[in-house]
Amino acid sequence: MISEPNLWRASARETFSAPPLDTDRTVDLAIIGGGFTGCAAALQAARQGASVCLLEAATIGHGGSGRNVGLVNAGLWLPPDTVRAQMGEAAATRLLTTLAEAPARVFALIDREVIDCEATRNGTLHLAHSPKGMVDLTERHRQGRMMGAPLALLDAAETARRTGSTAFHGALFDPRAGTIQPLAYVRGLARTAAQAGAILHERSPVQSIIRQADLWHINSGAHTLRARRLLVATNAYHLPVGPAFQPAFVPVHYCQYATAPLPPALLDTILPKGEGCWDTALIMSSVRRDRAGRLIIGGIGNGDGPGARVHATWARRKLAALYPALKGTPLTHGWSGRIAMTGDHVPKVVAFGPDAYAIFGYSGRGIGPGTVFGTEAARALLTGSDAPLPVAPIRQHRETLPAAQAAYFETGACLTHALAAR
Repeated sequence: MISEPNLWRASARETFSAPPLDTDRTVDLAIIGGGFTGCAAALQAARQGASVCLLEAATIGHGGSGRNVGLVNAGLWLPPDTVRAQMGEAAATRLLTTLAEAPARVFALIDREVIDCEATRNGTLHLAHSPKGMVDLTERHRQGRMMGAPLALLDAAETARRTGSTAFHGALFDPRAGTIQPLAYVRGLARTAAQAGAILHERSPVQSIIRQADLWHINSGAHTLRARRLLVATNAYHLPVGPAFQPAFVPVHYCQYATAPLPPALLDTILPKGEGCWDTALIMSSVRRDRAGRLIIGGIGNGDGPGARVHATWARRKLAALYPALKGTPLTHGWSGRIAMTGDHVPKVVAFGPDAYAIFGYSGRGIGPGTVFGTEAARALLTGSDAPLPVAPIRQHRETLPAAQAAYFETGACLTHALAAR
């Protein structure tokens, strides 16, 4: 029986709290959104000596950053050749080269700021759920090696040894990657940003954004934050702020379920090196361990919506299918979050006004890209040059029928989970 919601809230060793906005302020940089992007930007801006104020509608990490799987991966969800075909050689090389270094930047930041977030840099495994999935991984391996990525293609036997499961046809191992406790990480970013001089306010939802007299006026409650530069970093948890800006993306839900800590004898055989994993299925699933030895199963689907029982029942069957010894093992935590998916699966930087960016659309790759995009957005806004940004800013972005696409994903997840692993 699931007795508690979000595991990350129950297990995070990093803590952070801040009061609501209680006075009018004027700063160099205002940030809306207290996730990976916003907190990384606040930390960078404070380190550069700028005055910066971050407003979070709920609490730090309330959105996708505190509901993440916790895989710190390099690159994008797409293979490199697809990114090149969509963006062109120069733009794709700029983005892919930057994101290839994202895990190193995340883990270096964790070490530098002494963030207690269960950082485990033992790589990740992209698992082939079928023979066709193994063909896909073989091609991703070829393309990645052409770019100099230190990837290794594993056969079914080695994959079984690494995962403790015989359910997969092989895997792509990336030693650059790893896992973290995502809520602890974003809280650590917020803590270090505040220590560096940034001002953060929780429970401060923004009602409106207006440009007046060369300043951005951000209204929250009875108070106004004025800023020379503005970063909107709300991603999939954006709240309406009037006509100033509205991001366009497809909201896709992802749910996760965790066991209690497993006995040492089982932990010796189930992901013994602690790699984080996800598979090649269209309705993707993931599996990882945390520091306490809990096993965490995840998959596309809204664990808080009408299909909640379907997804939770699937998770129990999936657990038993992957690891028969765990059949009947209770799931003690269950939680769900939203992903901001773009049609081309490439993050967007929208320059929606003077000295103002909105960043969104990580399409399931929030930790590395969020950290990098947030850091570089702060540099770009404070210097007045978009050169640091991993992608060139655009004036607007649209998606075709996002609500219909979201319903398609959830319906597909419900049908798949109702029938899978029976």
